[in-house]
Amino acid sequence: MSTTAQPTTTRTVLRAEGFSCPSCVAKIEKQVGRLDGVGSVRVHFASARIEVDHDPAKVDAEDLVAAVAKAGYTARPAAF
Repeated sequence: MSTTAQPTTTRTVLRAEGFSCPSCVAKIEKQVGRLDGVGSVRVHFASARIEVDHDPAKVDAEDLVAAVAKAGYTARPAAF
C-alpha cells in the first residue's frame, strides 16, 4: 500500500477590469490556464469574476494576477 500525497487545491477569486466582450473571456482563460498548477479557470463575464482552482504550492494569487495582466487585463484578488 503506497501513500501518495494528493495535491491541495485552492480556489482563488479575482475581480477583473478592462474586458468588454466575450472573446476577452477566452483570452483570459487561455492565459491563466497555461500556468502549471492551475486545474480550472472560469471567467464570469457579467460579474467580472475569475475563479481559479489551483495548487497553491505551484501558483499563487500574484501569479494569477500576472497571467491576467499578460492577457492585457487588470485583476486583483477579491475579498468575496
